[in-house]
Amino acid sequence: MNAPRPVPVPDALSAPYWEAAAGHILALARCGRCAAFAIPPDQTCPHCHATDPDFAYETVSGAGRVRSWTVVRQSPLPGLSEAVPFVLADVELDEQPELRMIGRLLDGLDAAWRVGDRVRVAFEDIAPGVCVPAFALDGAA
Repeated sequence: MNAPRPVPVPDALSAPYWEAAAGHILALARCGRCAAFAIPPDQTCPHCHATDPDFAYETVSGAGRVRSWTVVRQSPLPGLSEAVPFVLADVELDEQPELRMIGRLLDGLDAAWRVGDRVRVAFEDIAPGVCVPAFALDGAA
């Protein structure tokens, strides 16, 4: 029997992100001081360095471009052995320059894609009420 896939354990700062993801919505933290998005949010804003960033979560499109990628051939965590090999894509989201997010490319190894291709957010349902953002090729590219 395979191990169950690990599930995220939200904390006070990340809970709104995971709650939105459970509804197949990508919501990111925006700094209340400089209005820049932060992935992941921290105690300080990585852009303006405010120590009281007053992050608020906003729904974003989840559209972007593949900047880089790697193929995972060995299971990094219990519960992912059935998924290997898979592609992890480094995606720059359209909402802000250099706003980067890493996620599985659900189209798989056999898909015809390359760096610079358009992708959109997709979601993997990994447990009841638990979804993880991932990416799929955007056919409108």
